Amino acid sequence: MTYTSTDPSGKSGCHFVVNGDHEHLLPGRISRSKQRKTCRLGRNSRLLLLLLLSFPLAAQEIGTLTLMEGSLQVIRGTAVLRGVEGMRVRQGDILQSSDPGFAQIEFKSGTITALGASSRLFLDGDAGTRGSELVLLSGWLKGQTGAGAVTYHYASPLLAAMTRDGTVVLHAAAEAAEVFVEAGSAGISEVSPEGNLGHPGSAKEGQFFTRRSGKKVVVQSRPDSTFLESMPRSFRDTFPSRLPRFAGKAPAPKRDHEVTYSEIEPWLNTLPIWRVGFVRRFEPRLEDAAFRKAVEDHLEDHPEWDRALHPEKYEPKTPVSQ
Repeated sequence: MTYTSTDPSGKSGCHFVVNGDHEHLLPGRISRSKQRKTCRLGRNSRLLLLLLLSFPLAAQEIGTLTLMEGSLQVIRGTAVLRGVEGMRVRQGDILQSSDPGFAQIEFKSGTITALGASSRLFLDGDAGTRGSELVLLSGWLKGQTGAGAVTYHYASPLLAAMTRDGTVVLHAAAEAAEVFVEAGSAGISEVSPEGNLGHPGSAKEGQFFTRRSGKKVVVQSRPDSTFLESMPRSFRDTFPSRLPRFAGKAPAPKRDHEVTYSEIEPWLNTLPIWRVGFVRRFEPRLEDAAFRKAVEDHLEDHPEWDRALHPEKYEPKTPVSQ
């Protein structure tokens, strides 16, 4: 279910997607099909949304982890799971690969997405048959789509790529992002400090896009030597599908522990439009004293948590009778 709400400044445009036991935000865009389901929340609508959120919805399985080297951490809801080959990934999952490490995910649409070492990826709620919104916070990602696949959107804090028939390699670092259109075509967008996507520019096979924080996109006809040398070696090849190996098999990942503040801190401090939905998702962790203290100590970095920490500050004041 998708809703449009307002941010603390009163501006509209945050697109809430309610999935399972949490809701999150699409990274600065919403498809036309979703727009038809979007409503602007007034006071009564907000009450309705809270009622809807009180009923857990089954999180949709959107793909399969078909290859893993090293280890893969999966944050699902507020739990940290240990990834295992053959497990189904779900909408809303947050993945983090080890170093060294590699993970290959095959979505129901046929698209294959790979993660390099030390990479953080958020699987948006529609990464199934209708298209995908994947957010790479840091690290390396390769998205490989084939004929007949749906449109996939790969976003990072500085650059985003969308493709229906292409293969793209995305690298996200603290102050820079790079996109290489390895095959086919793609649309490349700048990402604003708030997380909104700019108008996509057309990109063709072989082109290379770089952007540093605070700067415009630089386009080159081919990737530079530094990028090619840094790119994971496995990304140089086409990924074969391993999905048939797991037909009829769905091993369950083992639950390890409840997520700690340090494990999700990078997500809580990312671009505003991506992180607001995490407040409700991880709010139950405030019952843990260490988690609560860490959020309180870093409140300047993510002030939207103040309402969850101190709800009494936002309660209507009772008029004093004369």
